[in-house]
Formats: sequence, C-alpha cells, structure tokens
Amino acid sequence: MTSWFRTLTTARAADLRLYCFPHAGGSAGAFAPLAAALAGGSPGGPAVAVAAAQYPGRQDRYRERAWEDIGAIADVLAAEIRARDEAVPYALFGHSMGALIAYETARRLERLPGAGPARLFVSGRDAPTTGPLATDRVRDDEALLAHIRRLGGTGSRVLDEPELMAMALPALRADYAALSAYVWSPGEPLSCPLTVLVGDADPLVTGAGAAAWRRLSAAATDIRLLRGGHFCLDDCREEVASLVRDALPAPV
Repeated sequence: MTSWFRTLTTARAADLRLYCFPHAGGSAGAFAPLAAALAGGSPGGPAVAVAAAQYPGRQDRYRERAWEDIGAIADVLAAEIRARDEAVPYALFGHSMGALIAYETARRLERLPGAGPARLFVSGRDAPTTGPLATDRVRDDEALLAHIRRLGGTGSRVLDEPELMAMALPALRADYAALSAYVWSPGEPLSCPLTVLVGDADPLVTGAGAAAWRRLSAAATDIRLLRGGHFCLDDCREEVASLVRDALPAPV
C-alpha cells in the first residue's frame, strides 16, 4: 500500500511527532516551511519530527485518482498512524480542509486501541458543527478558481501557469466535492486538548465558528489570533512554530 505520509523533517531522539494535513488542493510540501521552522528548535524545547499527509492525485501521487470522501481519507490516515506504533507522543495539525481531516483522524485514533494524539491543532476552518461553508460548494471550475484566487497564498500562483493549473484542477475538484459532501456526525468529544489558529483577515473563519471548536473537546481549547488571511501560516511560520512548541508536551 502506498504510504500516505511524507517525512519533512527528522529529529534525532525525537520527543514527539507532528502529523500535518494540508488544505484543499494542497500537498505535503505545504507544511515544509513550518517543518523547517520547527526543526530550528528552541533551547530546552521538544525535538519534533514532522510528517505530512500526501493525498492521492497530487505530486508523487499524481497518477492516482483523488478521493472525494473526508471520512474515508481519515480512516486510512488513522490506520496508518496506528500501524506506526509510535514510541513517542504525537500530535495532529490540519489547515482548512486539512483541519476537518485531522479532526476526523483524531476521532478515529481515540476509538482505536493505543494512545491517542497528545494535541490537535486546527487552522483556517470553522468547527464542523457549524455546517458546511458556502464556499465549499462551487458550481463550476470558473467559480472554483476565482475562489482560490481570493484566498491567495502560494498555491494560487499555480493558476497563472496553464500546464500546472491543468494538473492541479482534478485534485481541487475532488477536494471541494469532499468538502461539499462532508457532514459532521455527533459523538463523544475528543479527550485531547485543542489549539485553534485564526487569521485576523481570514474570510473563511468566523468568531463563532472558531469558538465552536471548544465544544468538540473535553480538554482545554486555546484559540489564538494571528495576523493575516487564510494562509497566515506561511507569513507567521516562526510564530506558529513557537505556538506549536509551547503547546506540545514537555520532554520526559
């Protein structure tokens, strides 16, 4: 079976592993800047090894059909994390569509035998209990591409290259089909703590939607405001890396 994770950084005698889940149309490389910032470390801080999910239909999995089911994606990712039989604590970090996938993966991991995640980080997305976003449902490619341009970020530059855009469109269509079909199912709240990161100019996240994440965990939920739009993780990566390091369990 093709591995769904790509190693972005390793840490000798790692204290913790961070699994990252990219946005719609994104690839594992979207988390490379954050991984590099975390690799810089801080005196006395945890040594973090970073891996990111590579969904089918992009980069080295370009020839595979992109999936259109967030629950099915979470099933596979949870099973692969559990099969790795982590010897150190691990955490999950998902951005935008990846926030939903990371959350659903965390739910599955907590139901499986073995240790659940030490923390869940989500960014760029209202809590799933608030229902689908209006922008999850796009009527055609023109509307989809216009939406991606409005969000900005490094990924939107692909739209200026016709050949790259043609390669990216199938995965984008599938990801937005998955978003439009996703329905939150009630269940037990997570037992792990949550960190919610919100860009102060992110057009997709509301104050109420960010606050609603609190109801999805029985542990503490920390909501942090960052400067920037939907892809503020790129502009604030050192700040985000510091927030992640501070929120992770202290080395034993």
